[in-house]
Amino acid sequence: MEEAAALYEIFQQCTAVSTDSRQPQDNTLFFALNGPTFRGRDFAPQALAQGARHAVVDDAALAATDPARYTYAPDALVALQQLANYHRRQLIIPIIGITGSNGKTTTKELIYAVLSQRYRVQYTQGNLNNHIGVPLTLLSIRRGEHEMAIVEMGANHQGEIALLSHLAEPTHGLITNIGKAHLEGFGGVAGIAKGKSELFRFLAKVGGTAFVNTADPLLPGLSAQVEHRVTYPNPTDTYPAKLLSAAPQVMLRLFDGTQVAAQITGGYNFLNLAAAAAVGAYFQVPAADIATALAGYAPTNNRSQLVRTARNEVVLDAYNANPSSMAAAVASFAARPTPAAEKVVILGDMFELGEESAAEHRALGELLAAQHFGTVLLCGSDMRHAAAAHPAAHYFATKVELTAWLQAQPLSHRQILVKGSRGMGLETVLSLI
Repeated sequence: MEEAAALYEIFQQCTAVSTDSRQPQDNTLFFALNGPTFRGRDFAPQALAQGARHAVVDDAALAATDPARYTYAPDALVALQQLANYHRRQLIIPIIGITGSNGKTTTKELIYAVLSQRYRVQYTQGNLNNHIGVPLTLLSIRRGEHEMAIVEMGANHQGEIALLSHLAEPTHGLITNIGKAHLEGFGGVAGIAKGKSELFRFLAKVGGTAFVNTADPLLPGLSAQVEHRVTYPNPTDTYPAKLLSAAPQVMLRLFDGTQVAAQITGGYNFLNLAAAAAVGAYFQVPAADIATALAGYAPTNNRSQLVRTARNEVVLDAYNANPSSMAAAVASFAARPTPAAEKVVILGDMFELGEESAAEHRALGELLAAQHFGTVLLCGSDMRHAAAAHPAAHYFATKVELTAWLQAQPLSHRQILVKGSRGMGLETVLSLI
């Protein structure tokens, strides 16, 4: 802790923290992190030359060349994490930790939109939600400036949420849901539940508050150990929200009777909206302001975006995919008030499913076959299993083949769902539809 305290004095003289020498380094504290194919210390001199104030390196010899500008740490990543935790302990503000299988980022952004109506809030930018991103988020919180913070926590195996909770020390926490995401790393749904609930276990230990999604069959039980709980969206609870309509866009009624027409699409997003409403109500944000924030939120990050092109209406949800989110997206798309024959589904592989990949893709194919969509386009090596269960679907092993088909057979006057794992990059087909 003495090392963190000494480094904290340097941190307070800097304007930001950096781990990438390619980014602007104006008065930054640079951490020379190692990667799978590089050593961070090789980039530290460059960062200093570009304006960094100080650099933390794991090379004692380099640090000795200029002690005023270098600090030696056996592991720069550990030093970053320790500094972040030290900084967090100087902050006397609510910190809300968010994790879950699906909807973390959308829920984080919705909660930020709601709380920002009344408070000065810092929150996780982009997808900085891992063992590096969480420390960077914590170090971006400014004492005396921010009144609360929202920290997104991602994980693909057990123990990660426990580590991130130890670093962020949240006072409040929310698990969006327990679904089939990162099955390979967690070892099944039971492993996912155990891993995600590490956030609730931390809150139970420190006397924190949990926001509990009662629509998820596992979360009420997993949160039982937390003494202070706020549940949603059950209408009998203190902070209820009710779904009025799910298609084409979500409409809900807040706890005071106010109706909200959200710009976000997909019935599965109701629970994300309800979570934000519950958090806002708990922190005494007026209902009118909650309604304004929820109605004003428009996703722009390939997550549940409703895009009207010159020829079609597209539900663009191509940031990520897993069996749970894919099934929810397909069901929500099927519920849209348009004949199934006029609907087109373009889906890409779901990654990180391990031994369950073939079975999960096959189950998706069966689900698609039952919906009788007009056109189903399946892309990726694993989607061959889905295609086997849905012979009427068009199958493409690569995105190049899918692109060629779309160019040869332009789609017009259709409603189209586009969804796949991040590595598939299916958002690139938007220009063709």
